Amino acid sequence: MPHIRVLIVDDDPLVRTALSHFVSRDPEIDVIGEAETGAEAISFVEKDRPDVVMMDVQMPEMNGIEATTAISERWPGVRILAVTTLEGSETVLPMLSAGASGYMLKDSSAESILEGVREVHSGASSLSPRIASMLVQHVRDSNPTGAGTAALETLTDRESEVLDRLAQGMSNAEIAQALIVSEGTVKAHLGRIMSKWGVRDRVQILVAAARAGLVSFG
Repeated sequence: MPHIRVLIVDDDPLVRTALSHFVSRDPEIDVIGEAETGAEAISFVEKDRPDVVMMDVQMPEMNGIEATTAISERWPGVRILAVTTLEGSETVLPMLSAGASGYMLKDSSAESILEGVREVHSGASSLSPRIASMLVQHVRDSNPTGAGTAALETLTDRESEVLDRLAQGMSNAEIAQALIVSEGTVKAHLGRIMSKWGVRDRVQILVAAARAGLVSFG
């Protein structure tokens, strides 16, 4: 199977070593480098283009949110997985809004973090209902005017139904069950939404929809 090339970014050398140790044990994943600041991460990505960046949030010089913003804008094909000790909305949500495709806590099991890397790489990353709700509210609060609505191509009725359930934090399988269609059909609808809106994964579909005022909670 093709290898997933991973860059680990964290200012704590023990954390980098630990993450590298168990991530590289997966035969599908190659750890191709480490960085201790956001600026170092950007320089590495510019030279070596990893598939996935495992990004800490709190770092000196340039934090993970700033680095994620820069990498997402310059190299949209590089996926970013936030790996942090912080689970509050003040850190996780800005990371997702900046372009991260998912997030994990550092105390998660090795298996969970490996699965997070694989999901982010495949574009299949999903959010829990709580985080989906928090993300939508965060984006709406940051962009209360709903600017950008006109820039988004109109969805079909079925695509809108898929979007509504995505905003509820449903997985592809759960959406398929709710709409009584196959999981492949759900993936196809999501793919068309990504193509229409010029975004690269499920999280960024939700960010774009929230910015445009197309999804809400309450």
